[in-house]
Amino acid sequence: MLTGHSALVADLELEVPPPFTESRIAGTIRRSEVHADKCLETFPKKHLHAGTFRNHLLFALKNEPTDLGVLHAAFKKTGPDPVRAWALEEPAGVYSRKAWFLYEFLTGDILDLPNAKKGSHADVLNQKHHIVATTQISTRHRLRDNLLGVPGFCLTVRRTQKLTSGMAMALDKEVATLTKTVDPELLRRAISYLHTKETKSTFEIEGEVANPKHEERFVAALNGAATFDLSDKAQLVELQNAIVDPRYAAKDWRDIQVYVGQTARGYREIVHLVCPKPEDVPSLMAAWSKMAQRLLSANVDPAIVAALVAFTFVFVHPFEDGNGRIHRFLIHNILAKTGFSPDGMIFPVSTAIVRDMRTYDATLKRFSRPLLSLIDWRLVPPDDKMIVTGQTDHLYRYFDATPQAEFLYDKIGETIHKDLREELEFLGAYDEAYSGVRAVVDMPNKKISLFVRLSMQNEGKLPKGRRKLFAELTNREIAAMEVVVRSALQRARRQDKAEVV
Repeated sequence: MLTGHSALVADLELEVPPPFTESRIAGTIRRSEVHADKCLETFPKKHLHAGTFRNHLLFALKNEPTDLGVLHAAFKKTGPDPVRAWALEEPAGVYSRKAWFLYEFLTGDILDLPNAKKGSHADVLNQKHHIVATTQISTRHRLRDNLLGVPGFCLTVRRTQKLTSGMAMALDKEVATLTKTVDPELLRRAISYLHTKETKSTFEIEGEVANPKHEERFVAALNGAATFDLSDKAQLVELQNAIVDPRYAAKDWRDIQVYVGQTARGYREIVHLVCPKPEDVPSLMAAWSKMAQRLLSANVDPAIVAALVAFTFVFVHPFEDGNGRIHRFLIHNILAKTGFSPDGMIFPVSTAIVRDMRTYDATLKRFSRPLLSLIDWRLVPPDDKMIVTGQTDHLYRYFDATPQAEFLYDKIGETIHKDLREELEFLGAYDEAYSGVRAVVDMPNKKISLFVRLSMQNEGKLPKGRRKLFAELTNREIAAMEVVVRSALQRARRQDKAEVV
């Protein structure tokens, strides 16, 4: 017998993405099966109760990660009476008060109930199941609100082993330690390169090549990421204008229906994401901004905040063009604002994404694919204009963002351990090799640079096919310079291994 969130979906015929956890009452043994996108829980029959709305809701709040999308739809379907009756019957009960709080939070409908006078204070979300925010006391319900958002836009993130392990690594402290040991000038050069690398990669994800003007503007935006104000709509519009073709520059949120897709054989459009209706975008973005401000002050891990703010932006798709690039800019904005990134530094997350586009696409589809069957949409020829009917905004306001948080944590860790370390290693080795080569033969600067680069690319040995570029040098001089380059590479790699250990 189904119970919890899944039973609410089935019994009330809710049109929402399925919850991550599916619980059943069967047999006498407690079992758990965790898959990539589903957790199957079996509880012994001693947990069996009458299959009522209240019992399923109680089971969900007590035993499962909370799915706000399911609860929002359930409350809209049942109306206030079941929750109000439960709160009146058990005014001091922890779970009756949680149901009452969540009903008012998710629906905006304030029940005709007096403020709670009894009952111990408890967290709205169970910290065993969830990543949570610092609490705000709800005196009306005698509860501690630790949700990752605000009414109108609130996500959940399950406390998975992957995220727990990632947070334990303290990547921000690792970066701070690393950068303190590096020569400031070396670090400045590395940062300059990483900014350019991130810019090229973020356009590459969109299948585009940045022209010099757009590249320059995006680098300038990255340099100002820490001071960018998420609550200022004008700044978001200005950013969009700076990174797109002037013909597609926005003056406001989009006023047309858009979707994300690709053209297949036979010129058939394959839709990947149906975006919110244009009339819903202003309220979604207003709530999105408030959610971002709540998260920035809620003592939540910066990488998780970045994932929640950035991925929700691209799912809402408030502009006709430029959403993906702004989505990745917002990652840097959050990491800079929270102090995760050292002053002036960015991690080339887009570069890590380019290396793993399949997982990136799969992460986006974990959100978008379920919506395709829940939204009434159609493409109208000849220009494949999309028509969406029915109410859909709730599907973007409340969902489980665990896959997106896990993905971004992986990519940030990868940029720190691979891209940042490799660039610092390269620059350190390059500078040492450059000085050593000059000591062997005092060649022009461009010649020294060319020799060092060619040799470093070939494990410290000048490629035979490039020997003619240095015809004026003797074989003994070439061999001496190669020894210098190899020595610099080996020292840098030993140092890098020591830092990792």
